[in-house]
Amino acid sequence: MKKRTAGSADYRKYVALALAGGADEAKLISASTVVTAEWVRLKCQFGCSGYNKRLCCPPCTPTPAQTRKMLSEYRHALIYSYTCTPRGYKAKRLRMQKLIVAIERQAFLDGHYKALALMAGPCRLCADCNRNGNCRHPESARPSMEGSGIDVYATARGSGIPLEVVTRADATAKFINLLLIE
Repeated sequence: MKKRTAGSADYRKYVALALAGGADEAKLISASTVVTAEWVRLKCQFGCSGYNKRLCCPPCTPTPAQTRKMLSEYRHALIYSYTCTPRGYKAKRLRMQKLIVAIERQAFLDGHYKALALMAGPCRLCADCNRNGNCRHPESARPSMEGSGIDVYATARGSGIPLEVVTRADATAKFINLLLIE
Protein backbone atom coordinates (compact mmCIF):
# COMPACT_ATOMS: atom_id res chain seq x y z
CA MET A 1 0.00 0.00 0.00
CA LYS A 2 1.33 3.45 -0.84
CA LYS A 3 2.21 5.86 1.95
CA ARG A 4 -0.52 8.44 2.47
CA THR A 5 0.18 12.07 3.23
CA ALA A 6 -2.12 14.90 4.27
CA GLY A 7 -2.06 16.24 0.73
CA SER A 8 -2.66 12.98 -1.09
CA ALA A 9 -5.76 12.54 -3.23
CA ASP A 10 -7.32 9.91 -0.98
CA TYR A 11 -7.38 12.32 1.98
CA ARG A 12 -8.70 15.20 -0.15
CA LYS A 13 -11.67 12.95 -0.89
CA TYR A 14 -12.87 13.44 2.70
CA VAL A 15 -12.69 17.22 2.36
CA ALA A 16 -14.87 16.92 -0.75
CA LEU A 17 -17.34 14.66 1.08
CA ALA A 18 -17.62 17.13 3.96
CA LEU A 19 -18.22 20.06 1.62
CA ALA A 20 -20.74 18.11 -0.47
CA GLY A 21 -22.54 17.13 2.75
CA GLY A 22 -23.06 20.72 3.86
CA ALA A 23 -19.87 21.78 5.62
CA ASP A 24 -19.00 25.44 5.15
CA GLU A 25 -15.27 24.78 5.18
CA ALA A 26 -13.14 21.66 5.51
CA LYS A 27 -9.40 21.12 5.83
CA LEU A 28 -6.83 18.43 6.36
CA ILE A 29 -4.62 19.09 9.36
CA SER A 30 -1.95 17.29 11.30
CA ALA A 31 -3.40 15.41 14.28
CA SER A 32 -0.56 16.88 16.34
CA THR A 33 -2.20 20.31 16.00
CA VAL A 34 -5.38 19.20 17.81
CA VAL A 35 -5.22 21.01 21.16
CA THR A 36 -6.30 19.39 24.41
CA ALA A 37 -6.65 20.99 27.83
CA GLU A 38 -7.89 19.92 31.24
CA TRP A 39 -10.10 23.01 31.64
CA VAL A 40 -12.23 22.07 28.62
CA ARG A 41 -13.77 19.06 30.31
CA LEU A 42 -14.48 21.17 33.39
CA LYS A 43 -16.48 23.54 31.18
CA CYS A 44 -18.66 20.55 30.30
CA GLN A 45 -19.08 19.65 33.95
CA PHE A 46 -19.76 23.21 35.04
CA GLY A 47 -21.78 24.80 32.29
CA CYS A 48 -23.34 22.19 30.02
CA SER A 49 -26.74 20.64 30.60
CA GLY A 50 -25.56 17.41 28.92
CA TYR A 51 -23.00 16.55 31.59
CA ASN A 52 -23.62 13.04 32.99
CA LYS A 53 -26.83 12.80 30.95
CA ARG A 54 -25.49 11.39 27.68
CA LEU A 55 -23.15 8.53 26.84
CA CYS A 56 -21.17 10.78 24.47
CA CYS A 57 -20.51 13.34 27.21
CA PRO A 58 -18.41 13.30 30.36
CA PRO A 59 -17.92 11.39 32.52
CA CYS A 60 -18.44 8.70 29.85
CA THR A 61 -15.99 10.22 27.34
CA PRO A 62 -12.20 9.89 27.34
CA THR A 63 -10.39 12.21 29.72
CA PRO A 64 -8.10 14.92 28.27
CA ALA A 65 -5.09 12.73 29.18
CA GLN A 66 -6.59 9.74 27.36
CA THR A 67 -7.43 11.97 24.38
CA ARG A 68 -3.86 13.32 24.21
CA LYS A 69 -2.50 9.78 24.24
CA MET A 70 -4.97 8.69 21.55
CA LEU A 71 -4.16 11.70 19.34
CA SER A 72 -0.48 10.69 19.39
CA GLU A 73 -1.51 7.53 17.53
CA TYR A 74 -2.77 9.53 14.53
CA ARG A 75 -0.99 11.68 11.96
CA HIS A 76 -3.86 13.32 10.09
CA ALA A 77 -7.29 14.75 10.71
CA LEU A 78 -10.14 16.26 8.78
CA ILE A 79 -11.67 19.32 10.45
CA TYR A 80 -14.81 20.98 9.16
CA SER A 81 -17.17 23.70 10.22
CA TYR A 82 -20.85 24.30 9.68
CA THR A 83 -23.25 26.97 10.80
CA CYS A 84 -26.70 26.70 12.32
CA THR A 85 -29.36 29.33 12.71
CA PRO A 86 -31.62 29.11 15.76
CA ARG A 87 -34.50 28.09 13.49
CA GLY A 88 -32.71 25.17 11.79
CA TYR A 89 -30.46 24.19 14.68
CA LYS A 90 -31.74 20.72 15.59
CA ALA A 91 -32.09 19.38 12.06
CA LYS A 92 -28.71 20.67 10.90
CA ARG A 93 -26.82 19.44 13.98
CA LEU A 94 -28.32 15.96 13.49
CA ARG A 95 -27.47 16.00 9.76
CA MET A 96 -23.89 17.04 10.49
CA GLN A 97 -23.52 14.34 13.15
CA LYS A 98 -24.61 11.77 10.60
CA LEU A 99 -22.22 13.29 8.04
CA ILE A 100 -19.09 12.93 10.17
CA VAL A 101 -19.98 9.31 10.90
CA ALA A 102 -20.59 8.65 7.19
CA ILE A 103 -17.18 10.12 6.32
CA GLU A 104 -15.61 8.02 9.09
CA ARG A 105 -17.23 4.92 7.59
CA GLN A 106 -15.97 5.79 4.10
CA ALA A 107 -12.44 6.31 5.42
CA PHE A 108 -12.64 2.93 7.16
CA LEU A 109 -13.83 1.25 3.95
CA ASP A 110 -10.98 2.96 2.11
CA GLY A 111 -8.52 1.14 4.37
CA HIS A 112 -8.08 3.72 7.12
CA TYR A 113 -9.15 1.24 9.80
CA LYS A 114 -8.30 3.63 12.67
CA ALA A 115 -10.63 6.38 11.42
CA LEU A 116 -12.48 7.93 14.38
CA ALA A 117 -14.96 10.77 14.37
CA LEU A 118 -15.51 13.27 17.16
CA MET A 119 -18.40 15.68 17.01
CA ALA A 120 -19.46 19.06 18.23
CA GLY A 121 -21.29 19.06 21.52
CA PRO A 122 -23.73 16.55 22.96
CA CYS A 123 -25.08 13.72 20.83
CA ARG A 124 -28.52 14.49 19.40
CA LEU A 125 -29.54 11.04 18.14
CA CYS A 126 -31.99 10.35 20.99
CA ALA A 127 -34.20 12.84 22.79
CA ASP A 128 -33.60 10.82 25.95
CA CYS A 129 -30.22 9.07 26.12
CA ASN A 130 -30.16 5.59 27.61
CA ARG A 131 -27.53 6.83 30.08
CA ASN A 132 -27.82 3.84 32.43
CA GLY A 133 -27.69 1.20 29.70
CA ASN A 134 -26.24 0.60 26.26
CA CYS A 135 -26.30 3.21 23.53
CA ARG A 136 -29.24 2.74 21.17
CA HIS A 137 -27.15 3.94 18.20
CA PRO A 138 -23.53 2.83 18.72
CA GLU A 139 -22.99 2.85 14.94
CA SER A 140 -23.72 6.59 14.84
CA ALA A 141 -22.96 8.02 18.29
CA ARG A 142 -19.51 9.54 18.81
CA PRO A 143 -17.91 11.38 21.74
CA SER A 144 -18.01 15.13 21.81
CA MET A 145 -14.76 16.93 21.16
CA GLU A 146 -15.27 19.17 24.19
CA GLY A 147 -16.20 16.26 26.45
CA SER A 148 -12.95 14.56 25.45
CA GLY A 149 -10.90 17.61 26.41
CA ILE A 150 -10.31 19.07 22.95
CA ASP A 151 -10.00 22.86 22.90
CA VAL A 152 -12.17 23.36 19.84
CA TYR A 153 -11.50 27.10 19.60
CA ALA A 154 -7.70 26.71 19.63
CA THR A 155 -7.83 23.74 17.26
CA ALA A 156 -10.12 25.49 14.76
CA ARG A 157 -8.21 28.77 14.88
CA GLY A 158 -4.89 26.93 14.54
CA SER A 159 -6.19 25.27 11.38
CA GLY A 160 -7.26 28.61 9.89
CA ILE A 161 -10.98 28.24 10.62
CA PRO A 162 -12.17 31.35 12.47
CA LEU A 163 -14.33 30.53 15.48
CA GLU A 164 -15.81 33.07 17.84
CA VAL A 165 -18.00 32.86 20.93
CA VAL A 166 -21.72 33.26 20.18
CA THR A 167 -23.05 36.01 22.42
CA ARG A 168 -26.76 36.06 21.53
CA ALA A 169 -29.40 33.32 21.46
CA ASP A 170 -30.66 34.58 18.08
CA ALA A 171 -27.22 34.50 16.43
CA THR A 172 -25.98 31.99 13.88
CA ALA A 173 -23.56 29.57 15.54
CA LYS A 174 -20.56 27.80 14.03
CA PHE A 175 -19.76 24.21 14.99
CA ILE A 176 -16.72 22.03 14.36
CA ASN A 177 -16.46 18.28 13.69
CA LEU A 178 -13.25 16.26 13.52
CA LEU A 179 -12.21 13.00 11.90
CA LEU A 180 -8.93 11.37 12.90
CA ILE A 181 -7.36 9.41 10.07
CA GLU A 182 -4.30 7.24 9.85
